[in-house]
Amino acid sequence: MTTPLTMRAVGQDVLGGPEVLKVVDVDRPEPGFSEILVRVHAAGLNPADWKHRALRLLGEAPHTLGWDVSGVVEAVGRGVTLYRPGDEVFGMLPYPYGVGSHAEYVTGPTRAFALKPPLLDHIQAAALPLAALTAWQALIDTVDIRPGQRVLIHAAAGGVGHLAVQIAKARGAYVVGTASAQKHDFLRALGTDEVIDYRTTDFVEAVGDIDVVLDTLGGDNCSRSLRVLRRGGTVVSVLSLGQPDLTEAAGRRGVRVERMLVEHDHGGMKAIADLARAGKLRAEIADTFTLGEAAKAHELGDSHRTTGKLVLVMG
Repeated sequence: MTTPLTMRAVGQDVLGGPEVLKVVDVDRPEPGFSEILVRVHAAGLNPADWKHRALRLLGEAPHTLGWDVSGVVEAVGRGVTLYRPGDEVFGMLPYPYGVGSHAEYVTGPTRAFALKPPLLDHIQAAALPLAALTAWQALIDTVDIRPGQRVLIHAAAGGVGHLAVQIAKARGAYVVGTASAQKHDFLRALGTDEVIDYRTTDFVEAVGDIDVVLDTLGGDNCSRSLRVLRRGGTVVSVLSLGQPDLTEAAGRRGVRVERMLVEHDHGGMKAIADLARAGKLRAEIADTFTLGEAAKAHELGDSHRTTGKLVLVMG
């Protein structure tokens, strides 16, 4: 079957709300050195997509958003040895500038991907990469959580949060999560040991002796989290910007703050694939949308009312 020279993609000519998104016909990309061309079956959405749609973070439009992808290798560039056409792969394009997965085809560095476990369908696989890599790089690469440690995860039912719960439990940690009351049963089913309703309870008063806090919310949530750490503990924030004096405040308490941005990561993707293959990591799918429904998906994402992940499915 001949690969088409053009493809459909979700494009935007200007920055703004979901209404700026539209399906456009564009040239299909070609894989360069150490790159693969992937025929996209499904592509995950993340809060980064709503932010970059509206703000001048990637530069001026036009552009096509999307970092998460699951699909089939269509062609390989020079120097590629890991994959062959026909391989099923999933991964995260380099953040933040390697966008483009909300399209029928996408190219990316070979080592941004891993082989998709056969038992995972493309929707499940597309929901994992950015959020799961964020959780993995925060909890494993940054602080290397160990069995028995106490981990507090804010927004534990969110895209990153519910995967972080599963990764922490797979490491044998004791997990405390914050979420609204209607999401508590969901979190308990994932293995969360304690759940705090942030709308009625101040987590600072409800929990203590925490080894690691994962903060996905920002604002004063990060600074307040310092107060629940035991000496030597760490707050990991997935928001790279924040209060500049936080490191000094942490030092006075004998704890530390780490800020991180997720990176494309072959080793991390392989670890995520292993957890998924073993049945220890699964994304909650809040809803799926066709490529033509991307604006509707963004509207739902902007509402901040979803549990789990949203996914675009190519049709």
